[in-house]
Amino acid sequence: MPKRVLTGTVVSDKGDKTVVVNVERKVKHPLYGKIIRRSKKYHAHDETNSFKEGETVRIEETAPISKLKTWKVLDRVNTHKAPEASSPEASA
Repeated sequence: MPKRVLTGTVVSDKGDKTVVVNVERKVKHPLYGKIIRRSKKYHAHDETNSFKEGETVRIEETAPISKLKTWKVLDRVNTHKAPEASSPEASA
């Protein structure tokens, strides 16, 4: 069976080799049909302590590492931010 891969935002990097990732999904309400957001936090293993709070990351399901950790961080998701205006016309 394939391992699940989720995408979420790091909300805490205070633990040693651990990050807490908030994964948000959108579901349709069964009766009213409104789209609502559901979120869940996962403790994920970060061997090198390289991921910081606020980054978007992909996590993969693994065998249990500790009591709460059954996920490991795969990599950062490239979030394309708008580049700063550095053209000569903008500074004039």
